[in-house]
Amino acid sequence: MDLFEIRGGTLDVIAEEAEHQDLSRNSTIMADREARATRGVSTYQRFSVDTNESLHFEPCEDSLPSPTPPEYELDDDNVFKEGETESEIVTVRNQLQGKVAEMENFAGHLEEIFLTVEENFGRQEQHLEQHYNDVLLTLSQRYDERAAGLEEEKKGKLEALYKQLLGCGRAMDASKELIETAQKVYRSQDKRLFLKAVMPTIKRIEDFAKEEVVLTLSTSLEFNTPLSDMSDVKTMMDSINVVPAPSAPVINPQMPNSASQTSLRVCWSLFSDDTVEYYELYYRPVLEDTPADSTCAPPVSKVKVKETHCTVADLLPNAQYELWVTATNTTGISPASEKALYMTVPSPPVIKQRECTSCPEAALIRWESGNTNPVDSYTVDLSEMGTDGTENAITESIVAVPTCQCLIQLQTGRRYLISVRAVNIGGPSDRSEVITVSTTGTLFYLLEETAHSCLSISEDGFTILYGDEELPISAMALDDNNTFSRCVAVLGDLIPVRGRHYWEVEVDDGTEFRIGVASEETERNSYLGANNNSWCMRHILTPSRHKFEFLHNGWSPDLRITVNPVRIGVALDYERGTLSFFNVELEQHLHTFQCIFQSYVQPCFGLDNPGALTVHNGIEAPEYAFI
Repeated sequence: MDLFEIRGGTLDVIAEEAEHQDLSRNSTIMADREARATRGVSTYQRFSVDTNESLHFEPCEDSLPSPTPPEYELDDDNVFKEGETESEIVTVRNQLQGKVAEMENFAGHLEEIFLTVEENFGRQEQHLEQHYNDVLLTLSQRYDERAAGLEEEKKGKLEALYKQLLGCGRAMDASKELIETAQKVYRSQDKRLFLKAVMPTIKRIEDFAKEEVVLTLSTSLEFNTPLSDMSDVKTMMDSINVVPAPSAPVINPQMPNSASQTSLRVCWSLFSDDTVEYYELYYRPVLEDTPADSTCAPPVSKVKVKETHCTVADLLPNAQYELWVTATNTTGISPASEKALYMTVPSPPVIKQRECTSCPEAALIRWESGNTNPVDSYTVDLSEMGTDGTENAITESIVAVPTCQCLIQLQTGRRYLISVRAVNIGGPSDRSEVITVSTTGTLFYLLEETAHSCLSISEDGFTILYGDEELPISAMALDDNNTFSRCVAVLGDLIPVRGRHYWEVEVDDGTEFRIGVASEETERNSYLGANNNSWCMRHILTPSRHKFEFLHNGWSPDLRITVNPVRIGVALDYERGTLSFFNVELEQHLHTFQCIFQSYVQPCFGLDNPGALTVHNGIEAPEYAFI
């Protein structure tokens, strides 16, 4: 039976059993609901499978919660008990999913072994057949050579015997002719003819008698059968049982999601008819600062395995490793394969809490990679928090984020748990530490790199302090493209979203201040409100009164505020192109700038004399702020 069928059949059986259990459980729960309905009890819940394949329970809309009688218990062990919580159910389901995953991995492992055995058997069978074919071909050639030799020897013997036979025939004919001639002379009656013929006849008989007649065979009747040289055939027969040393394996490129933070799954293959008893996988980390020919190179480790794959453990996170493999059998060791680079999964990123900003519609999350080697992308995971502070089981993921920041669209008035994972070819890292983001208002921190040298920022990042020391001349003359040099000011890191933003600033009567907004390109050696890309409310102390100005490009309308605000609200509306200021305690509108903001602006805060300002953000905007 094919292993795919076995594996598929097993998983189908598991799926059918799970479905059968779900049907049994549902039927039991429905029966329980009917029983409770007769008692006037309605504590039913429905469950659904979310995107994370976990059970999510929520109350039915047509039912009211009521306590369950303690004496009422279900007899069926497969029915969920009244006291089980959602987290326990999710844990049980995760355990079942883990078991199924383990079974699938084991089935995949068996499948790989089955294919490996089948391939090795096929190669060995082909190798054996080729050897026997070579031996038969060699024996056939030896037979043809021996048969041709025998045929030549037979032909030579027959020709020699035939020549000897012809010679004997000629001698017998000559002897017969002499005998007949002698008899004829002897019988002659004419004495004169007898005397005339007898002497030549005697002479011929004497000459014939002097000739030697060979009466032995001119050739041997036995054939010469020398032993054939069959050493090459013997060598070939012996070589059937001798396995040649394998050729170099081919290590495969790293497959996606084939690693963890401390392990790598490596695969390789053979493209020849090699027989292998085991493999040795060599690996070592690749350090950028170490030259290739350095004697201080990291030590090489090795693992001995029998399959064409191996999982290497106890490695460094987000590290490159150089790997190569050799094959060994009874004859010898193959050459090493070409070296391949594999990477372990990155370490979790580190979210920079002080650089994360939000507003009612979105959040901007920034983080550090936390890895020496670069990563391919990042994944941002977020889940909504319930009103009771528990995490929603449904998690949304934003994948393939190329940089260390991500702008996420969110719903207003919610709380979210957000984490980040780094991803490379080996797979995703563990999640970073989770941060909580609220979309009830606009949250930002002060950009310390823009702060004037005389300003101090509190540890929480929301209070600025200008001490009693005088502004040094060197600081005023400092020309820095990012740091304020003339105005003692600092910018805030407002999220780049063209919506509505609101924050408040706590001030006191004895402090001269400037608060408002400025573009990122505003001149650092200029005062806030004195140029065309900054808008601010300025407080000036005079001997007679407190003076307030609303400056833009050095101009302010003639306004007088009778009640000094202690807490000033700032409302920025990109869509309407307005920047408004309010006395929060009196809910009093102070002034509104009308301007179409071509680029994003940042909150700005400045102090013209020693004092302090405290920023309050992340709060919900009052209703009057955007009327």
